[in-house]
Amino acid sequence: MIELEPHLFQCPGYYIRAASNPFEARGAEALRRKVFVEEQAIFKDHDRDEIDLVATHLVALSTYAHEADQVVGTVRIHEDSPGLWWGSRLAVDRDFRQVGRLGTELIRLAVCTANARGCHTFLAHVQIQNVPLFRRLKWTVLEEVDLHGVPHARMSADLAHYPPCDDPTAGWFMKPGRRA
Repeated sequence: MIELEPHLFQCPGYYIRAASNPFEARGAEALRRKVFVEEQAIFKDHDRDEIDLVATHLVALSTYAHEADQVVGTVRIHEDSPGLWWGSRLAVDRDFRQVGRLGTELIRLAVCTANARGCHTFLAHVQIQNVPLFRRLKWTVLEEVDLHGVPHARMSADLAHYPPCDDPTAGWFMKPGRRA
């Protein structure tokens, strides 16, 4: 009898794009609840607020046979005042954090999308443990703040590092990679 080594299924890649259908919107909402309510206990029942009504929601989608299968990452962006954009609620599913680059690619799409829409300043409140990642991505800490009882840094993106993305719904396809 020939014994075969177990084969681990690996997703052929990930779509990084703006949510454009109900499956993606529901998946982003469920993932945020899983991360911010159940895992991190930052919010009691849900993390939704008035920004969700005006925000552009971006997603990372795992694929099965090259078709979108599951929302495994999300972030939202919105324009607070002309040219001033914010990113918020960045979340990557715990089971996909080892993939690497999903959060990075969502951040890149967020800033590139805002840059194409007339952004002159892009800000985010970043949980302290994620500040090193954002610094590597050309963000600067402006101040430390406490939000919802959790230490954050208000950070600003270097827009020169993020070329405009005119069609975030098309987004891009990312092959799997490991963290460096």
